[in-house]
Amino acid sequence: MGSQSFYLAEVFSYESLVHAVAGAMGSVTAMTVFFPLDTARLRLQVDDKRKARSTPAILAEIIKEEGLLAPYRGWFPVICSLCCSNFVYFYCFHSLKAMWLQGQKSTPGKDLIIGIAAGVVNVLVTTPLWVVNTRLKLQGAKFRNEDIEPTHYRGIVDALVQIVQNEGVGALWNGTCPSLLLVLNPGIQFMIYETLKRHLRGGVHRELSSLEVFAIGAIAKAVATTVTYPLQTVQSILRFGQHRQPTEQSKLLSSLRSVTYLIINRVRRSGILGLFKGLEAKLLQTVLTAALMFLLYEKIAAATFRVMGIKRPLTSR
Repeated sequence: MGSQSFYLAEVFSYESLVHAVAGAMGSVTAMTVFFPLDTARLRLQVDDKRKARSTPAILAEIIKEEGLLAPYRGWFPVICSLCCSNFVYFYCFHSLKAMWLQGQKSTPGKDLIIGIAAGVVNVLVTTPLWVVNTRLKLQGAKFRNEDIEPTHYRGIVDALVQIVQNEGVGALWNGTCPSLLLVLNPGIQFMIYETLKRHLRGGVHRELSSLEVFAIGAIAKAVATTVTYPLQTVQSILRFGQHRQPTEQSKLLSSLRSVTYLIINRVRRSGILGLFKGLEAKLLQTVLTAALMFLLYEKIAAATFRVMGIKRPLTSR
C-alpha cells in the first residue's frame, strides 16, 4: 500500500506538472518562431513531384504562388497539437523517471527507455490531433503531384468529424505505426540531452547557461532527426492520407506493411536520397526549434521552482 501511494504521488506530483507546462510553453513559442521552416519541410515530404531545393527557395516559391501568409497556414492546429503533445510527453517522462529512479542517479540507458515509454503514451493519445493538423496545414496548397486530392475542412472539429464520417474512426490514427517507431526520436533526443547535461554539470547542482542549454538541445535533436528521418517522411504521407492507391494496396494503410510499401516506393522513384528529401529544411527547423524549446523550458521551470521555493533534485534531471 505504501509503495502504491508513493507511485501515485510521483505520477500526480507538482514537479511533473511544472515540467509539463514549461515544456508545452517552450515548444509552442519555439514552433511559432520557426513555423515557416516546418511548412517547407512538409511540402517536400508529401509532394514527391516538387523538386528538392533550398529552404529559402521553397519558401519563396510558396509565398509567390499562395501568398505572404501561406508559410503560416495551419499554425493554430499545429500549435494546439504541439501543446498537448509536449504536455503529455514531458509529464510522462518526468513522472516515469521519478517513479523508476526514486532519488537515484539516472543513466543514458534509463533515459532512453523512459523516453520511449513516454513517447508511446504520447503517440496513442495525440495522433488524431496530428492527423488533423497535417491535413489543415496542407489544405489549399498547390501541389505538383496531381494524385493528391483537395480537402475542405473548416477547422479542427470539422476535420475530425469529416475524417470519421468519410474514412472511419481508424483514419484518425493514420501513421500510428511509423509514429510508434518514431518514439525513438524523442527517446534518443532526451537521452543525449540528459547525458550531455549531466556531463556539463559534472555532478554539481547548478543551472546551465543559456548557451549550454541551446547547444546541447540542438545537438540532441540533430542526431535524433537524422537517424529517424525516413520514418518521419512515411509518417507525414500516411497522416496526409490523400494519395490515391490501387484497390489492392489500400489495405496497406495504417499497418507495418504500409510503411514498408511507402519506403520501397520512394526508393524506387527517387533513390535512397528520396527518403531524406526535405532533411535540410527539417534539420534547420527542428534543431533551432528544439534548441529554443529546451532553453525556454529550462528557464520557465527553474523560475517556477524558485518562485514556489521548491529545490529541484539533481537526480531528477
